Amino acid sequence: MTGNNQTVVSQFLLLGLPIHPEQQHLFYVLFLAMYLTTVLGNLIIIILILLDSHLHTPMYLFLSNLSFSDLCFSSVTMPKLLQNMQSQNPSIPYAGCLTQMYFLFFFGVMESFLLTAMAYDRYVAICFPLHYTSIMNPKLCACLLLPLWMLATFNAMMHTLLMARLSFCENNVILHFFCDILALLRLACSDTHINELVLLIMSDLIGIIPFLLIVMSYAKIVFSILKVHSTQTIYKLFSTCGSHLSVVSLFYGTVIGVYLCPPADNSTVKETVMAMMYTVVTPMMNPFIYSLRNRDIKEALIRVFYNKKITL
Repeated sequence: MTGNNQTVVSQFLLLGLPIHPEQQHLFYVLFLAMYLTTVLGNLIIIILILLDSHLHTPMYLFLSNLSFSDLCFSSVTMPKLLQNMQSQNPSIPYAGCLTQMYFLFFFGVMESFLLTAMAYDRYVAICFPLHYTSIMNPKLCACLLLPLWMLATFNAMMHTLLMARLSFCENNVILHFFCDILALLRLACSDTHINELVLLIMSDLIGIIPFLLIVMSYAKIVFSILKVHSTQTIYKLFSTCGSHLSVVSLFYGTVIGVYLCPPADNSTVKETVMAMMYTVVTPMMNPFIYSLRNRDIKEALIRVFYNKKITL
């Protein structure tokens, strides 16, 4: 240890959620049920899309990627949270903390990118229905997905490498239930200006640009729908976009809702609530939204179970 209280940190302590000890078991059961629901729901979506040939379309290709991203995004934090809730030593190794931060960035950014790609798919399907198959061909879908995965990898790696260059003081307690980048920056002893600047720039680019592209896609969809005079056709068009709009509203609405809440005395509590919405609630709700509001998914589920019953 040096004179300025710097030391080599080998592990961090995750403070966890602000839960009273007498409520610990109740919340453990609740979070376990939510995580299992997330895993099961997203796995069902992925398996259905793989097994049912009717769902081998660009929209459901993006949806299967979204379900995979949701499943992994939740799995980055929830198992460790559940383990720490039953442990007297809620520690995480230094390398494990950086690894967790990397995958949080990776899958969080991918969700934003995939929602944007799905919005473009709906825009082409509704505004250019006769040219949909020629525009949204497999080559274009691959050209959309591959750069998105690569950009998400680059963004996550950049933040992780910048974090690895920092040194940390004696205090290794993270006021969160996972290795949040803001919580880690508060613990750092070295200069964090570069980290904060890159985080600000990339957050604005990755957060604002996809959201604006989604808004533009749906603005053009609405203008296209307004030209249709058939009520039945309008209803069908809205129902086609209903599931995706619900997911977009849930994903971006949680962030906007948290930031528009009155400021609390402890900002850490607000950050924890926002993180819970991202890592637990949103990945759990997406399969329900797509299964309950999507006729194709429900019909595919019936076909798969019916064919399975015949085979047996």
